[in-house]
Amino acid sequence: MTTPNAPFAASMPNARAASPGAAGAGVARVDIALLLEGSHPFARTGGPGWAERMIRAFPQTSFAVVVIGDRREDCGEMAIALPDNVLHLETHFLHDDEAAATVSRQRVDAHAFAEGARLHALLRQRGNGLDGVSGGIHGIGGLNGFNSASSANSGRTQASAAMRDLMDALMDARGDEGPLSEHAFLHSRPAWDTIVEQYRRYCTDTSFSDYFWTVRTMHRPLWRLARIAATLMPARVYHAASTGYAGLLGAMLRYRHDRPLLVSQHAMPARELGIDLFASRWQRDNPYRDRQHRGGGHAVEPDGLQPGYCRDLWLRFFESLGRVCYEAADEIVALYEGNRRRQVQDGAPASRTRTIPNGIDLPALAPLRAQRPERVPQVLCLAGRVVPRKDVKTFIRAMLTVVRQCPDAQGWIAGPEDEDPEYARECRGLVQSLGLDGNVRFLGPRRIAELLPQVGVLVLSSISEALPPAVLQAFAAGVPCVVTDVGACRELIDGVGDEDMALGAAGAVVRIADPGALARAAVALLGDGERWRAAQRAAIVRAERYYTEHAAVASYRQLYQHLAAKPHADAGARGGVGRPAVPATQATMATMARAAGERPSGGRCPFAGAP
Repeated sequence: MTTPNAPFAASMPNARAASPGAAGAGVARVDIALLLEGSHPFARTGGPGWAERMIRAFPQTSFAVVVIGDRREDCGEMAIALPDNVLHLETHFLHDDEAAATVSRQRVDAHAFAEGARLHALLRQRGNGLDGVSGGIHGIGGLNGFNSASSANSGRTQASAAMRDLMDALMDARGDEGPLSEHAFLHSRPAWDTIVEQYRRYCTDTSFSDYFWTVRTMHRPLWRLARIAATLMPARVYHAASTGYAGLLGAMLRYRHDRPLLVSQHAMPARELGIDLFASRWQRDNPYRDRQHRGGGHAVEPDGLQPGYCRDLWLRFFESLGRVCYEAADEIVALYEGNRRRQVQDGAPASRTRTIPNGIDLPALAPLRAQRPERVPQVLCLAGRVVPRKDVKTFIRAMLTVVRQCPDAQGWIAGPEDEDPEYARECRGLVQSLGLDGNVRFLGPRRIAELLPQVGVLVLSSISEALPPAVLQAFAAGVPCVVTDVGACRELIDGVGDEDMALGAAGAVVRIADPGALARAAVALLGDGERWRAAQRAAIVRAERYYTEHAAVASYRQLYQHLAAKPHADAGARGGVGRPAVPATQATMATMARAAGERPSGGRCPFAGAP
């Protein structure tokens, strides 16, 4: 177990676990196991992210935190001490390279691979599977010969049961033995034959090498997740903050321990996540694409930067992971109403979905309003990373039109440039080529609260977002926004429902990749004081009424209390696979007593937050 508030070394091992034994072997139970995917929540250099704020909002609640990263260099390193209530921390890198090992021939149960193909056939059928998903957990093709005469509901039931059976098999085969072990998948003849067969049957536009490494890269993390699920300390509630690999880990833990799973989709939707992961791994995960192999004459020349079939594999794979996660979840949280409808469309049972927007620290941001100058600053600020997803080039091109009408206008780009240095260089080159050196400034990483009093309009030119915190922070500080029509942006600007919409527009919404429309909307706000003040009023009231951290914490407290109070039998009755629950220990009995309504020895409910 990590010591609370202990300093951290400059680098961490692949997994920092509480004990060398498996979960249940004398390891204490925590209240919440928080399953995160992406960068490290305690590697921040700016303000705290969602996960850290949630943990600190429940000081009487004990947390275990599992961070699932792509590769070590992408995850970040610990920069701050753990909160006192984080009793356990693990960091895993699913795609770190491993040293080559000698491979021995072994007998493999071909039936296991046949069962995998059967599952994939169930998932592949439109209208069947998990609400008609077009890809499966094996993601390597499918069997067109599968013709089910059953109804869509029967198909969903079969696919769900088959998926749980597969997860059971993965957890039982987390070593090098077993019919569906990682060793069998990576090195056995039946696995090779299956991949070759699926390539010949379905793949039309990419080389076998690219197809082979795509399949291998997307599936290998499944066994690593199974090993995490087998050794993680037990929890009263499992909380996955995304679908994808984190969501699949949550499903494994839910079925293994018969404890509730809460899914709050703080990351991008599964389909967009699949596109991002495909783009980031396409060139680097096939060893026959690197320079060393090309120099040795063994290179496979790329078929194109985005081959259709391999890209579709990633999309189907992550859509399937999302559906598995939704099927296992007891409660499913969306950040905004549009996202909730998308979850239902993607297979989430509507009765288990709800919307809880991320909240902002209103007391910290509201005083910034008094720091604003009397006149509206002619400053447009884009706050975010300098990456293609933020479409910084559209903002720069819009500034050309803005400056022609308002020569003194300034465009600020506040965000790091190290994630995609080539794109950042292109953006700087665009500023120079358009002659905007005196009007557009790259500020680098900055705390947005320091800038907002000097900003007239916050701009979001992104091509994809969920619920952007920068917009909420701008609202709280009294800054109207011009945003693209992505994610929750229209809901934030125009409101949701009659009462919210009656507040008026808090800025303007424009199409993506339309510099002219963005420039016109910004100039219209900056050049009309009455309109700007009306947008400011709507922004402030909307933030205060619907998007406070206090309200978000209260909603999660209610969810945590509800789920933690579920007994094992109740939690496991809805779709569990019957795996034995963790044996009752003294700690477990104390946990159940708290769930029944007794106060812990500290005198406070463990889910009593401090909003």
